Amino acid sequence: MLFNSIVFLIFFITVTIGYYALAPRFRWILLLVASSYFYMYFYPPYLLILLFLILVDYFAAIVIDNAGTEKKKKIWLTISLIANIGILAFFKYYNFLNENVEELCISLGWSNPIPALTILLPIGLSFHTFQSMSYTIEVYRGNIKPERHLGIYALFVMFYPQLVAGPIERGTTLLPQLKKNDNKLEYDNVMIGLSQMLYGLFKKVVVADSLAMYVNSIYSYGNFNTGFTALFATWMFAFQIYCDFSGYSDIAIGAGRVMGYRMMTNFSIPYFSKSVTEFWRRWHISLSTWLRDYLYFSLGGNRKGKWRTYLNNMLTMLLGGLWHGASWNFVIWGGLNGVYLAGEKMFNVKVKKPILPFWKKAGYAFLTFNLICLTWVFFRAHTFEGAVGILSSIFNPVDWLNLRIQDTSIFFNMISMLALLLVFDYFIFRKKNAETFYRTSSRLQFSSFHLLLLIIILLFGVSEGDQFIYFQF
Repeated sequence: MLFNSIVFLIFFITVTIGYYALAPRFRWILLLVASSYFYMYFYPPYLLILLFLILVDYFAAIVIDNAGTEKKKKIWLTISLIANIGILAFFKYYNFLNENVEELCISLGWSNPIPALTILLPIGLSFHTFQSMSYTIEVYRGNIKPERHLGIYALFVMFYPQLVAGPIERGTTLLPQLKKNDNKLEYDNVMIGLSQMLYGLFKKVVVADSLAMYVNSIYSYGNFNTGFTALFATWMFAFQIYCDFSGYSDIAIGAGRVMGYRMMTNFSIPYFSKSVTEFWRRWHISLSTWLRDYLYFSLGGNRKGKWRTYLNNMLTMLLGGLWHGASWNFVIWGGLNGVYLAGEKMFNVKVKKPILPFWKKAGYAFLTFNLICLTWVFFRAHTFEGAVGILSSIFNPVDWLNLRIQDTSIFFNMISMLALLLVFDYFIFRKKNAETFYRTSSRLQFSSFHLLLLIIILLFGVSEGDQFIYFQF
């Protein structure tokens, strides 16, 4: 069930009305049933995988809490991690492993011993496994008590707004809200939530989906493009994936807020960052903080010398790249970001710049944006050869300035809507979020802005747009 569909609109309205109509003690049942239906709408059988992991982590957390010895705690934490990582590895990386073993066997003249399987990746698998693992790890560390109510814990994993593409919530913040479940219908929550949902929908159907048409047309031809055409398409993809994913996050967070739930911010205008380190503090915040807390710090963080710090940055981003997909392109994408992060630490690049004139800030932001864009080439291209083709075009000086435009009307709409997004982000959301915008604006300003968004969505929204990019992860 896509957020940018009439079906979801009906689903959202029905669930929200039902939520407030029910007594608090019954609300978890409605939300759990609704979340199960939401997930089964994509592919019903894979609900069984989700239920299996819920049961494993639910009982593992209770045993960890009751265990009298550190050894027993570690055993059950390991069981939980193996179950989650094992399911993730099988469904997401089995064919990737098989393809690489096949190539190795061919080069050695051997036959491949691993059988080929047709595997459909469960939607949102990477997100809910990471959320579940953070829960059992926090119970093991003693930062949270295990949830004894199986239904409430299942709802924590399956809560429909963030089930398939995050934010990756922590048990320390979302579980208490779901357990209390006595939110009252408040005008402010409804207005702030709907505001965030509408802006997220604008990002997705107006900006991201219009950009996708141009990006797809250019990336389909790889190295048959002129330099500026390939670079411009890469710039456009950077905004496409930002609007696609942050748009999803906005709708998810807003849908939860309408019911009174507060979820973590997942994006904070990342392309205004003046360093790559700052970018990763603003981009996919729930994942970057997860990798920091459970991988980077576990590897030693910056506590074991500078060279170990650089290595830890590299390993964290390499695994972060692999988390995104079973492809060497994603590994390269993660590795390049790891090189950037390690390099900034090596040369002591400050995340928070001193007071600088506007042109210097713009220069740092433009440099950072282009460094990130070079990594997006590997993220967007379907193959390594395709990425090399795009990069070859970018750095080919022949006829470099020629910009290829297939449909001028689509191109004009794309550029004008992107410009409008940048105006909104810079002048409104650079220093405000949906809540502060609501609380600091007059009713006339607030309502006028959202009426404008609604008109733009109706006039320029792409009705047959792509599904959200991060659904594949």
